[in-house]
Amino acid sequence: MKKEIFYILFLIALVSCEDVVDVDLPETEPRLIVNGLLRVDKSQEFVDVRIEMRETTNFFEDNTITQVESAVIGYGVPNQFGELTQLAFSSLTEEVPGTGVYVPDPNFSSDQRIRTAAVEPGVVFILQIQHKDKSYYARTEYAPTVPLDNLEQGDNTLFDEDETEVIVTFTDDPDTSNYYIFDFGYGNFQALEDQFFQGQQFQFSYFYDSNLNPGQTVTISIMGAHQEFYNYMDLLVEQTQADGGVFQTPVATVRGNVFDVTGLDNIDIFDNVERPDEYALGYFAVVQEFSRSLVIE
Repeated sequence: MKKEIFYILFLIALVSCEDVVDVDLPETEPRLIVNGLLRVDKSQEFVDVRIEMRETTNFFEDNTITQVESAVIGYGVPNQFGELTQLAFSSLTEEVPGTGVYVPDPNFSSDQRIRTAAVEPGVVFILQIQHKDKSYYARTEYAPTVPLDNLEQGDNTLFDEDETEVIVTFTDDPDTSNYYIFDFGYGNFQALEDQFFQGQQFQFSYFYDSNLNPGQTVTISIMGAHQEFYNYMDLLVEQTQADGGVFQTPVATVRGNVFDVTGLDNIDIFDNVERPDEYALGYFAVVQEFSRSLVIE
């Protein structure tokens, strides 16, 4: 009985020794986050333009939806001086109030949708945003890609016997150095370059964890990319293997191509030369996409 009383008193002493530690986290200014990945399906008449606007918050809090004062996409073919010719514009508006998702304005005086026929190699796209008295600018060139040759289920595993192997096959374009982004669904992406298989058919395996069931359908997409977007996605994939996806706030800051150009009168320095602390997060890219679906056995 004395031993039991001793143990109880010992446990009470341990609990009473615990202190609550308050961590003073740094106050950070909210940053605009732009999820501007436009996927071009050339079999459709129009590009599916949907750009999501969010803002960073303090540590341990989810990013919040935000609204912008204006968002416009301009596109054309650059001449020898870098100036866009055959210039066209698409004015965007919030699809549903309070969602932070911006689409071509259906109430504009003319059709603001972007036709896929106008999206060809060499066409440059510019995104301009006004948000909380700041101006943001992003520039990207359309990135075509190749279709998937085949998609099949394999029998191998990598780490866990409950994993599901999917074997992806495609043929690289032999004429240029290519970069690819693969979307495996569920927030899973993979960046790939053709350094070791240029112009050849290439096959690789991707392993899903145990969340796939027989009869479930998975859709896998191959997207084109230029080197800058490839580098951006490659870094984000490394940082987000175990959390909420590549368009969440990363552990370390990975800058995209959306720059704060407030007050700049020279577009040649839009990429924040000598302004290292003024930028938005996220990326604006216009890429061709091919998709295939597979029913899991």
